Amino acid sequence: MDETAKRHCTGEVGGGSGGEKGGGSSYGDFEPSMGRFTDHIIIDVLEKMDLASLCTAACVSPTFNSAVAYRLPFVSSSDLSGFYLDEETLKHVVRRVPGAKSLTIECLRMRNDSSIINILGEHIEVLSLLKCTHLSYDILRAIGERCPNLRSLLIEFAGCDAPELFKRKLADMLQKSLSITIRGTSRDVFDVRPLGQFLPPSLKKLKLQQTDARLFVLWLDAVRKIPLFNLRSLCLVLYLISDDLLITVMHSLPHLVELDLEDRPFTLSSVGDLTNIGLQALKFCECLIALSIVRSKMNCPASFTRVDNKGMFHVSEGCKRLESVKLGGFAKVTEAGYSSILYSCRNLKKFEVLTSPLLSDSVIDMTGVSRSVVELRLSSCSLLTSESLEHLSSFRKLEVLDTSGCERIGDQAPFYISKVTTLTRLNLAKARITDVGLALLGAGDLPIVQLCIRKCEKVTDKGIKSLFHADRKICKTLSVLDVGYIPKITDAAIFTIATAAKALTDLSLRFCNGVTDTAVQMLMDRPNHNSSQLQMLDLCSCRGLSAEAIMLPLPLYAFHRLRWLGIGLTDIVAKRGIFSAICEARPRLVVCGVCCDFGCCDGWQWHKVR
Repeated sequence: MDETAKRHCTGEVGGGSGGEKGGGSSYGDFEPSMGRFTDHIIIDVLEKMDLASLCTAACVSPTFNSAVAYRLPFVSSSDLSGFYLDEETLKHVVRRVPGAKSLTIECLRMRNDSSIINILGEHIEVLSLLKCTHLSYDILRAIGERCPNLRSLLIEFAGCDAPELFKRKLADMLQKSLSITIRGTSRDVFDVRPLGQFLPPSLKKLKLQQTDARLFVLWLDAVRKIPLFNLRSLCLVLYLISDDLLITVMHSLPHLVELDLEDRPFTLSSVGDLTNIGLQALKFCECLIALSIVRSKMNCPASFTRVDNKGMFHVSEGCKRLESVKLGGFAKVTEAGYSSILYSCRNLKKFEVLTSPLLSDSVIDMTGVSRSVVELRLSSCSLLTSESLEHLSSFRKLEVLDTSGCERIGDQAPFYISKVTTLTRLNLAKARITDVGLALLGAGDLPIVQLCIRKCEKVTDKGIKSLFHADRKICKTLSVLDVGYIPKITDAAIFTIATAAKALTDLSLRFCNGVTDTAVQMLMDRPNHNSSQLQMLDLCSCRGLSAEAIMLPLPLYAFHRLRWLGIGLTDIVAKRGIFSAICEARPRLVVCGVCCDFGCCDGWQWHKVR
């Protein structure tokens, strides 16, 4: 790790003083100007920053460094997700924030349990351990012993080779901890019944993946008799969602606020499947504000075939307090059913529909529908065209729009989208847009922070150039860009992106065969350019790259802020010497040699990351 990176992680003094250059001081002019601000003003500003921003501020000037050093012991929440720290660096960071009650840690580089055990303490109330590739189930007992005040735990294990051992360790932890929220995960079918005697009455959240519906119903019948048992949030992944399951959950947990159900059936049979009757039971949960019912196609292309518009009418009539709705795999529901929810739920902020083959353009062409929606996601709906977005501007608070997988969306869609001036995140993956559509989107001058045009195969370098034309807002705001799977993207487009996108941190070029070594060298060789800000770069299956695309030895400044690099299915991986040398040259960089998406969020449990 270079010295600048160390200062970011540990909060060491950074920057010059007086008239010296460096440390974020612009030719010595910045530091004297700080005298105009009193200490309490500076500290008041710093109190509103997260940990990453505080570490960055510490490098600006000695004045800020001192103020941050004063502020760090009082930081109550430390979110290190996205930072792939090793054990030694993690110790340094945690030592500087001794009062943090909430900790979120990426564990890809934690090689054993002691890496985490050494930072545990009674001050921790909320603990999230992500991507625990190397941690064992023994960590559960250690958490229970060392964190007596813990009230929320999220832990992602790589697998459950010994589910009985997992249950024993979890029971040990629950015996040590009086109040805890469980959001742990398991790939095996999990029988929660043996844990019933250890569950604290104050349990508020429960997430199980994957569990058997029949076993869960039996457990629920037992634990609901516990005095003061009052589960508020339930998330289950099952083989099959049935009426019996939904009815039992509704009657057993009348104060449920969040319900998230996903099933992964192995057959197309509808025997015992969810029907309108099951959805009617939702009316018994008057406190419900978040509902998600999704059928996954992971194991077979199944859908909910016994639910129609009537089932959606039950939801809209019985759950008018809903603020978040996610529905996936309802093959017989049309826009009439979905629109009834938009019309009835006046406080709706998030609305998502997945894989709905009968959903047509008129779904949001309704007078009087909820205009409070902030996130609208209509994914893999084969009948939707650009005309479905004609009235999009009436959603005056809309910030997120996702039409990924809607392959009939064309160039007219960006014209309608450009009128939504509040939009910051846009996903048009697999749309039929061309360079004309990107020009229309660019002309709208929207403050887009995240943009995905993956698999928009008609887009060329010209379209990318028109998107960033004339220093529009997107040039200053765009942070995450995905242009993967576009065959006509070449080095010229990469040069445009790196030059124009001043805030870019994450760039996906996966399966762009027109990208060559020249583009990668350009991203590496410009230490003071926009490209030096990159934190994640995905080059997976860029067939135009040679084994020497990343030249060795790496310059000191090359990729100095990069946290994650994806080079799966490239010649760089095939040449093991170069692959190993990159890992050694940047020990804090996660180099993924398989085909994971950004941050290995979709495949960390299947492989070891260098």
